[in-house]
Amino acid sequence: MYQLSINGMTHQEFLENYWQKKPLLIKGGFTDFEDPLTAEELAGLAMEEAIESRLVTNHEGNWQAHHGPFEDFSKLTDSHSTLLVQAVDHWHPPAAELLAPFRFIPNWRIDDLMISFSTPHGGVGPHLDQYDVFIIQGQGKRRWRVGLPDASLKQFAKDKALLQVEQFEAIIDHELESGDILYIPPGCPHEGYAVENALNYSVGFRAPDQKDLISSFADHVIDEEAGKLRYSDTDLNLRDSIGEICEDDKSRVRELLNSLVNNEALYSHWLGTFLSQPKHDMDLAPLEDALVADFLEDEINPEDVINRAGGVRALYQLVDNEILLSINGETYRIAEKHLEQVKLLTDETFFSFNEVKPALNCLEFKQTLTTLINDGLYYVEAWS
Repeated sequence: MYQLSINGMTHQEFLENYWQKKPLLIKGGFTDFEDPLTAEELAGLAMEEAIESRLVTNHEGNWQAHHGPFEDFSKLTDSHSTLLVQAVDHWHPPAAELLAPFRFIPNWRIDDLMISFSTPHGGVGPHLDQYDVFIIQGQGKRRWRVGLPDASLKQFAKDKALLQVEQFEAIIDHELESGDILYIPPGCPHEGYAVENALNYSVGFRAPDQKDLISSFADHVIDEEAGKLRYSDTDLNLRDSIGEICEDDKSRVRELLNSLVNNEALYSHWLGTFLSQPKHDMDLAPLEDALVADFLEDEINPEDVINRAGGVRALYQLVDNEILLSINGETYRIAEKHLEQVKLLTDETFFSFNEVKPALNCLEFKQTLTTLINDGLYYVEAWS
């Protein structure tokens, strides 16, 4: 298990002083760090159809981005090249353990684990990200430069799939060694180049923009056949101009829209569903012989361990004296008295079946747990 140390700070001190405020170099964030996978294993993942991967080269200033899956790695040359694989936590359980130390940030904010392998001088160039990221140095060394947000910096496309930014003034300029970590807030320009063959692990965080939120909420309103209240103006008076949309008109339309967002049941159900949806494919193994809820306690021993599959997004909300449990885009309703058992599903990556047994007298909880196991989102390991 990885133990995170943030320069002697508590998690709360880090959040108050650095989170979304300024970058931080964390020397020896992981002591005696061991890579959870090899470069060869990473290449194997990049050959899979369901896994998003890229290979970026920068020979003599000629930047090119190639998209996987890859049948061979001839473009991964001895220098100036980088292989990047997205959402490795969905497919590689030992690598997924790297996310655990960063779960002092709420679950819904954590996005995925991206892993890169670079040969000397390999990188993706100076660029900006619009989300927080912790970059962990594994095998090898990598030189990093990080600056503060600067709205005047110009961005340009070196390749149609490779957006970069012009050179910037760095406040961090350091060579990272195994176990060092770099925290970079949104909008901070940064660039990293391998000094030698290097593995890097990027823990990225989800930050939806207004466009994504509005689009998803509108889709939910349509799916739920909500939003049927029509515009009305029973107090309409004669106007000097019939061509004007007046302030009263605008206010009524705004109130119509706000009434949807202010509908607690509609909004909460959408929010949990939206935030729990994974962006990438997952390595799930649904049961061939599905369990039956009524016989769950006969099929699973009390000491057996229930594991959450890598990449599963599990969240909950307390709404109107009940729990809305949202897992990978599906939302379930469970009585509030079973909150401790619901927290096992959302806050822990594994737990014993015995720990959830107190909630099995609740039909909704028992049916939900059975569905989650049958679909492969959670899986049972026999206790030994």
